[in-house]
Amino acid sequence: MKTIRVMIIDEQPFFRAGVRLALESQSDFKVLDADPSDDTLNSIDLFQPDIVLLGSDLANFSGLELGTRIARRYPNTKVIMLSPDPNDQELFKVIRSSAVACLKKTVPPEELISNIRSASRGEYPINDNEVSRPIIVRQVLNNFQDMETLSRNVEEAVAPLTNREREILGHIADGNSNKQIARILNISEQTIKNHVSAIMRKLNANDRAHAVVLAIRRGLIKIEENHKRPEY
Repeated sequence: MKTIRVMIIDEQPFFRAGVRLALESQSDFKVLDADPSDDTLNSIDLFQPDIVLLGSDLANFSGLELGTRIARRYPNTKVIMLSPDPNDQELFKVIRSSAVACLKKTVPPEELISNIRSASRGEYPINDNEVSRPIIVRQVLNNFQDMETLSRNVEEAVAPLTNREREILGHIADGNSNKQIARILNISEQTIKNHVSAIMRKLNANDRAHAVVLAIRRGLIKIEENHKRPEY
């Protein structure tokens, strides 16, 4: 069984102790505790954690800024942000920071453990509830849609999306289910499922939410103010 090395970085000692207690019950976890007053990047260099659990409310240094530095400098270390109560603006910043998830500090231990395991497998456990919140998606898409250099720097390994696939991905970004998209486009739900499978394969995405985030970062989809919402 592969050992997952998890580093906890938070300014609250009692919180770190509580998380450590929950994680040490898992036989495949090795828990590393880091004091944010220390040289965090040096600690990561030394211990090479697979996952960093990072508090977003660090007193001496922005957790989001630190998360961005970790994600860029250590691509094999996945960052999960822990926030007292993440709002839309913070979730938007988390998506931009390249963290793989943002969880409330009050998250149940089993959910935290599940997210850690997903991230260690290379998955992107920002769930549909976060990515499909319209305010977040609109902020991210508006931020990137006019960045022509981003569009020119799309990874060559990614197969191009068809116009229909881009359209469907835009509706996914608006929070629509396959059934709702089928109703909007007046085509069968199975056809939508086929398109979604093709989209995920081309983007090398783990799930619908991951596909949206990858498309946002690569400049593949743009926000459309006139998307029609399904009628009930």
